[in-house]
Amino acid sequence: MWTELADRLTAALSGVDPGSGTVVEFGAGTGLGTDVLLDTLYPAPLLVAEPSAHLRAVLLARLSDRHDTDRVTVFPCGATQLPLPERVAAAIGMHMIGHLAPAERRALFSALMPRLAPGAPVVFNVQPPGTAVEVPEFPPFGVTVGRLRYEGTGRAVPIGPDRLRWTMTYRTLDGDIEIARAVTEYDWWTVSASTLAAELTQAGAATVRIDDDLVIARAAVTEAHRREQI
Repeated sequence: MWTELADRLTAALSGVDPGSGTVVEFGAGTGLGTDVLLDTLYPAPLLVAEPSAHLRAVLLARLSDRHDTDRVTVFPCGATQLPLPERVAAAIGMHMIGHLAPAERRALFSALMPRLAPGAPVVFNVQPPGTAVEVPEFPPFGVTVGRLRYEGTGRAVPIGPDRLRWTMTYRTLDGDIEIARAVTEYDWWTVSASTLAAELTQAGAATVRIDDDLVIARAAVTEAHRREQI
């Protein structure tokens, strides 16, 4: 999944001036998107938010294998708590927008858009379901390492007109014997690509393009900036 998404994200970031500001990533997770930003937008500094201690540990381990970790600052917070820089060269949020309630989402966009450098992109993606419907438990996904198998599955139930509650179950198996189990719950606000595009436009985006699950907004390019590029 991330191989294809990484290529599309790289394309969406085309034309970014790495010297125009800081690159911001909301909800970095394990750092797959962070790798794309570091590789694509050298030598821009990165400001990253990841609230989960577990995911942040994997993110920091991934970064420790790179030679350019001095470019990355990781804040242990959610998207709306991240102290935004004065000038943003680009911003992304992959697989995270549903963690924000609608009012939080719009507040984030309103705070972010005025800080964008001319022509800077903001890229989010949306995930199914687009409406608050029950999601039956899906078949386990997993990986085998040594003699143990690690599996995960999940299901969701509506708890509001645009809100789901996901229950995720993670199991560790030694053959057919379950030796560990962890269950976690979180709320997820459903949003369509068209709604996200409308909110970004209302927050001040000059253009917004929808590419399947990607929503790509860009700041306006001023006449002075155009003259500088000639």
